[in-house]
Amino acid sequence: MIRCSQALSAAVLLVAAPAIRAQDPFPMERPASPLPLRSYQAPAIPPARLDNSPRLFKLIRAGSLYLTVQDAIALAVENNLGLEIDRYGPPLMQSALQRAEAGGPLRGVPSASAQVSSVDSGLGVNGSTVSAGLSGGGNGGGGGGAANTTIQQIGVVAPNFDPTLQSAATFSHLSQPQANTLLSQTDELVQSVRTYNTTLQQGLTTGGTVQFRSYEQRLFENSPSDVLNPAVGPHMDITYRQPLLQGFGARLNQRGIRIAALNVQASRETFRSQLLDLVAGVTNLYWDYAAAAQELRLRQNALEVTEKFVADTKYEISVEALAGAELPRAEAELAARRLDLAIAQANVSERASALKEAISRAEDPALQAAAIVALDPLEPPAEESLPPLRQMLAGALERRPDVALAKYKDETGQLNLAGTTNPLLPSLTVQAQAYDRGAAGAPQATGGQANTAFVGGYGSALGQILRRDFPSESIQAGFSAPFHNRSAQADYGIDQLQFRQGQLESQRDRNQILVDISSAAASLREARSRYNAARDTRALQEQLLAAERQKSNGVQTFNYIMADQRALIAAGLGELTAAAGLVRAGVALDQVLGETLEKNHITLEEGLTRQVNRDSQPPASTLGPAGDR
Repeated sequence: MIRCSQALSAAVLLVAAPAIRAQDPFPMERPASPLPLRSYQAPAIPPARLDNSPRLFKLIRAGSLYLTVQDAIALAVENNLGLEIDRYGPPLMQSALQRAEAGGPLRGVPSASAQVSSVDSGLGVNGSTVSAGLSGGGNGGGGGGAANTTIQQIGVVAPNFDPTLQSAATFSHLSQPQANTLLSQTDELVQSVRTYNTTLQQGLTTGGTVQFRSYEQRLFENSPSDVLNPAVGPHMDITYRQPLLQGFGARLNQRGIRIAALNVQASRETFRSQLLDLVAGVTNLYWDYAAAAQELRLRQNALEVTEKFVADTKYEISVEALAGAELPRAEAELAARRLDLAIAQANVSERASALKEAISRAEDPALQAAAIVALDPLEPPAEESLPPLRQMLAGALERRPDVALAKYKDETGQLNLAGTTNPLLPSLTVQAQAYDRGAAGAPQATGGQANTAFVGGYGSALGQILRRDFPSESIQAGFSAPFHNRSAQADYGIDQLQFRQGQLESQRDRNQILVDISSAAASLREARSRYNAARDTRALQEQLLAAERQKSNGVQTFNYIMADQRALIAAGLGELTAAAGLVRAGVALDQVLGETLEKNHITLEEGLTRQVNRDSQPPASTLGPAGDR
């Protein structure tokens, strides 16, 4: 029988359940069922998103994908599969927080099998035997809380903070031989027993628990000696159990919730770190592709120049201005330029595949067939203005997600210490209980004169409980202290040593940040020097080639022109390599300083929601009247 206390407990349980945050990347929607049923139905979790964002297809025109570096970053934020996997981190931590707010180990279930042969003291033949002290105890004693499964773990286990309602009903038919018929007045005692046991338990942040129990037994048997038959014997009790040493304290028992809350914040910083790395990686992929495409143009130009040189050589040989032996040399030069062009084409294809993989999540024939057109030229900034090293360090410590994660790690370690410090104490537990019972039934003529106070049904027995006609109270105290206490001492030592070790690791990481910033700044300055030198070398080589072409024709002049042409190609490639290195050095410095997202105008919320709040359109100069190239 489920009483009103069960319904009340269920309502409290539903109201107390924490809501799932709607601002998560994958919001879980509660069912639209009425409140009593809602918490027992699974929330709706959206399916995995496997489609590319519309932005990608807006940028494909006439078989080409027109990209700026900002477009590539936006597409990566919206479509990158690795980042989509990382988006599940914050919702997982939010669910872990919800679980921590419930507290406690797994909830136990009251056993119905133990109630089959239960005896309510003073009710029926067996109850009279127990009441007279002639048999072992049954369910009529003071009774504490229902036993839960024991779950062991390092540190104190917090109680269940969600109200827990448990109910069991038992229906049994029992036959017992009666060697002594003095009480039962029958050789075979046949009983029909219905037992209802309901408990409502609430854990407290102090480590204690409050439990209300309602127990009822209905009995009908064939004994002519019973004064009341059938009879009902309910009893109710309220028990408060509180540890005073080990397991005591709100800070101790709420540490799991605080740690889970820190993990929620840390998961956002973890995602920010992953987003920062993705933006930096895609930026480098874009500039690598732009450099490869520019190298391809240089190789194509070199091939055209060499083809013209071969044609000029053949003409000079035909007019006997050059010896025929010069033709194989020119053709060998042409074969080398063709090989360089083939390698450059393969490099462009490889860079394009890597960039497409980073900015898309689903294979699409249009994307695979599209040629990437990098709209942003590979042009390094004119100069870099770097602040002092200590100023850069201060900014990095404020912005870098790994620094924030280290702080959360240290805070979590401090909270965990309470879990192994408190178990060093001995166990001292106090339990207080208020207990009331009642009994009622129908008079049986063969059993003698019945007391009118006990004549009636469940309502009469319940009235006895509510009036506290038969009150009972008890206070218990238990103390336990293990000798040596080596297990708790070892757990405390492990946690303390790991915490100290973590503090040193955090300081080491902070020191390394200074080294990384100094190294990245030095690499940027070195890359700037290389680029300036390569740019000047290319300009001088152009002047040298122009001067050589103004000379009169001849074998020696042709050889000089070809040598200068090769030198100019090498100088152009050197400048291109130095420019790419300078741009990558700038990206690396931004990443070390934690400025990558700010420099590229990407926010954490845009990363979490897979929606970059800016439109992308190819420049008008790249489109024809119908929008095609």
